[in-house]
Amino acid sequence: MPPADTPPLQVAPGRARWVGRVSYFALPLFLAAIAALVWLTRQYDADEQRSTLISDVLWMEQNLRFELDRNEADLQQLGPDLFAPRLQQQTEARLAHLLTQGRGLVRILWRAPDGTLAGAMPPLPAPDTDEAADLSLVDTPFQLARNIGRPTYGPPYPGSNGKHRFEVHIPVWSDNALKGMVTGIYSLNDIVVRDLPWWFSTRYRVAVLDSDGNEIAAKSKVAPLSSQLDYQIPLEPPGHGLSLQITAYRPEARWIPLLLTASIVLLGGAIVWSVTQLRRQLARRQQAEIALRAESAFRKAMEDSMLTGMRARDLDGRLTYVNSAFCRITGYSADELIGLEPPLPYWLPNHIEQRQELLDRLEDTGSTPDGIELRFRRKNGELVDVLLFEAPLIDARGRQTGWMGSVLDITEQKRARELAQQQEERLQATSRLVTMGEMASTLAHELNQPLTAIASYADGCLHHLQSTDTERNDLLDIQRKIGRQARRAGEIIRRVHDFVRRSEPRLDQIDLNAVVRDAAGLIEADVRKRRMQLVLDLAPGLPPVRADAVMIEQIVVNLVRNGMDAMRDTPPADRKILVATRLEGQAVAVRVTDHGCGIPADTAARLFEPFFTTKREGMGMGLNICRSIAELHHGRLAFDAAPGGGTIFTLTLPVENA
Repeated sequence: MPPADTPPLQVAPGRARWVGRVSYFALPLFLAAIAALVWLTRQYDADEQRSTLISDVLWMEQNLRFELDRNEADLQQLGPDLFAPRLQQQTEARLAHLLTQGRGLVRILWRAPDGTLAGAMPPLPAPDTDEAADLSLVDTPFQLARNIGRPTYGPPYPGSNGKHRFEVHIPVWSDNALKGMVTGIYSLNDIVVRDLPWWFSTRYRVAVLDSDGNEIAAKSKVAPLSSQLDYQIPLEPPGHGLSLQITAYRPEARWIPLLLTASIVLLGGAIVWSVTQLRRQLARRQQAEIALRAESAFRKAMEDSMLTGMRARDLDGRLTYVNSAFCRITGYSADELIGLEPPLPYWLPNHIEQRQELLDRLEDTGSTPDGIELRFRRKNGELVDVLLFEAPLIDARGRQTGWMGSVLDITEQKRARELAQQQEERLQATSRLVTMGEMASTLAHELNQPLTAIASYADGCLHHLQSTDTERNDLLDIQRKIGRQARRAGEIIRRVHDFVRRSEPRLDQIDLNAVVRDAAGLIEADVRKRRMQLVLDLAPGLPPVRADAVMIEQIVVNLVRNGMDAMRDTPPADRKILVATRLEGQAVAVRVTDHGCGIPADTAARLFEPFFTTKREGMGMGLNICRSIAELHHGRLAFDAAPGGGTIFTLTLPVENA
C-alpha cells in the first residue's frame, strides 16, 4: 500500500483538453477523406466508362463513314462499265460483291442523265408489288448531284416493310460529259444495326433518329440500359438531320470496386465505432480517475482527521503504511517508519512477549476484536498506553498480504479509569461511614452494655478482694465474665473498624456464608433497636468465591437496612428480613427478602440511578454503589417483587472466577 501522502498523477488541464479535441477533428477529416476517396473512385470509374463510350462511338462513326466512302468509290469506279452497251460478266460480279451482306447496299440503279432508268441490280420487281413502290425515287437529290457533278445523299424514307432507306447519287462522267447517274440504295437497318461488330452490340444499344428525334432504326438486346451513359452524334453521311444515339447497357456488377468500396466503408464504420467506444472508455476512465482522486482526497482527509492510528505491515512484519494519527502517537514521521522491520523503535523491551501473545491470538481467531493493551515509547521517551486491534490485510485477489492494525491512544482513558476507580473506592468508603454514622447511637448502646458489665464485674471483684473470706473460685468466675464482655466489645469494634476502614480492593477466596454472618452481627443491634427479626438461611457447602469481603459485606448491610426502612409501616409481627444463600449452577446467590411496601413501577425504572432516592434523608448512592461493586466482581444485582408483598434483592457472584 503506498504512503497516504503520495500525490496522484495529474495531467495539465490545457493539454488534456487539446488531446481530447484532436479526436473530434481527426475523425471527421478521416471520414471525409474516405468519402472523398470513394466518390473519386466512382467518378473516375464513370469517367473511364464515358471515355470508352465516346471512343467506341467515334470508332463506329469513322467505320461507318469509311464503309460509305468505300462504297461510293467503288460505285463511281464501276459507273463507266454500267453504261456499256452490254454488261460484262466481271461487272456483274463486282455488282454482286457490292450487294453482299456487310456493305449496306440493297439495290444499285444506273440511269441516264435525264433520269431514264438504264438498269438495276438486282432486277426491278413487277410494277404492282410493294417492293416496286419502294423505288419511288426522289428527284431532288438526283438533280442536285447532276447539277453539282458530285455524289449526293438523299433523305431517309420508309420502305414497304417499315424499314427506312436512303440513296446516294453518283454522277458518271466520260470525256467531260455527264454519261449518267449511279444510284445506290442503302438500308439503314443493315448499315447501322445489322452490320455492327458483335462486341459493339453487346455493350451498346444503337438507334438512328430523324431530324424530329423519332427513332427510325435501332438494334438492342433485352438488357437494362444505363441511365447515365449515352452519347449522340450526327450521322454524316447521309446527313439530312439523321443522328446516331448510342446508349450503354447497364454493366454487370463489378465486384472488385464494390468490394473495395464496401471494405472501405466497413473499415470506416469500424474505425468510427472503435473511436466512439474508445472515447466512451476514455470518458469513463477520466470519470473513474476523477472519482478516484476525489475518493483518495476524501480518504486522505478522513485519515488525517482520525484519532485512531492505522498501520499496515506485510507478513514479515515490515511496515508498509502508517497514517498521520499513528505518527502522532509514536512521535515518528512516516518516512522514518515505512520499510522498518522488527524490532521497531517504539517497542518496549517486553514488547516481544506481547507481540507473541498477539500472534497467538491472530492464529487462533484471525483477528483481535477485543483488542490488546500495549505500551509504546514515543520518540521523546514518553510512554503511551495503546489498545491495538489487528485484522488480516486481503488484496483484490483474495490473498493475505499482511496485517492491518488500528491503534487507540488510551493513556488519558486509562488515567481517567484509574481516577474513577479511586473515586468509586472513596465513595464506597464514604457510604460505609455514612452507614456507621446512622448506626452510631445503636452501636454506642451496643458497646455500652459490655462496658457496663465490665465495670460492675470489676467493682464486685474489688469488693471480694477487700473481704477476708473471699474464695478463689469466685474471683475466677468474675474474671471470666469480664473477659467475655471485653471480647464482645472488641468484636463489635473490630467489625466497625473493618467495615469503615479504607483500603485497596483485595480479591481473595472467601466464604460467602461467613461474610453474611459478619454483616448480620454488625447490623444486629440496629435490628433489635427497630424491633425487627433477621433470619439467616445459609446453604451449607457453598464453594468459595473470589471477592473482596468488605465490599460484599457492604452490599448485604445496605440491602438489609433498605429492607428495614421499607417495613416501617409493616405490622410488628411481619417485620421479618430473610437473608438466604444458594448455589445456582456456576454461581452463588445472596437473597435479601423483606415484607415491606414493595417498589412502584416508576421507581423501579430509576432505582439504580445515582442520586435517586425515596428517603427524605438519603443520598441516593447506596444501591448504585452496590450495583457497581457487583459488576466489579463480574456479578449481578437485581430485584423482584416478593410473593405476598415486599421485595427480593438478589446478588449473584460467579464461581468460575474463583
